[in-house]
Amino acid sequence: MKQAATRLYHNTRCSKSRGALELLTARGIEPELVYYLETPPSPAELRELLGKLGIGARGLLRSGEPEYAELGLNDPSLDDEALIAAMAGYPRLIERPVFVNGDRAVIGRPPERVLEIL
Repeated sequence: MKQAATRLYHNTRCSKSRGALELLTARGIEPELVYYLETPPSPAELRELLGKLGIGARGLLRSGEPEYAELGLNDPSLDDEALIAAMAGYPRLIERPVFVNGDRAVIGRPPERVLEIL
């Protein structure tokens, strides 16, 4: 049986992201690494990712980043499309790590959460 495609939206400077990758590789899983800060996902990719996560766009936003305040993203009237556009333009706003296994995804906080969808 062929293993489903796995992907990790990864930030090498993030300890949670590194921890998630270590947990996966220790189990023989070598996910495709997406260095999303260098190659930001498109709005379409973000919509697909949110569907796999089963959450709205606000659930993938990092509210502690300076861009969050600068762009006024705490405004509750902003819809998912506005938030997705912000994340596509400012990828530091995307929560990490995000692990994708086939048609399912999980935010790896804590890193052990990636094991839930193996």
